[in-house]
Amino acid sequence: MTTDSLLDVWRLALVTAVEVGGPFVAAALAVGLIASLLMAATQLQEGALSFVPKVAALALVLLLMGPWLLGRLTRFTRATAERIVEVGHGGRR
Repeated sequence: MTTDSLLDVWRLALVTAVEVGGPFVAAALAVGLIASLLMAATQLQEGALSFVPKVAALALVLLLMGPWLLGRLTRFTRATAERIVEVGHGGRR
């Protein structure tokens, strides 16, 4: 395996991690910001008021985007496995 192909696998792993984790982070950030604004406006300081909506938002993201996320992880795993097999064969097929 050359340095370029190893760096390509590493780049693909990082891109996949961002693509899979990004929707969860964005949803938690948006819901947390809205909950914080509401808590500041109403002067309520209860931890559950920010935690429960975040969990619900993450569950909704998983429900709506789960098949796509799983497909993306599956494609990455298959591509990486194919490269491992390629290295095992010495680069020839």
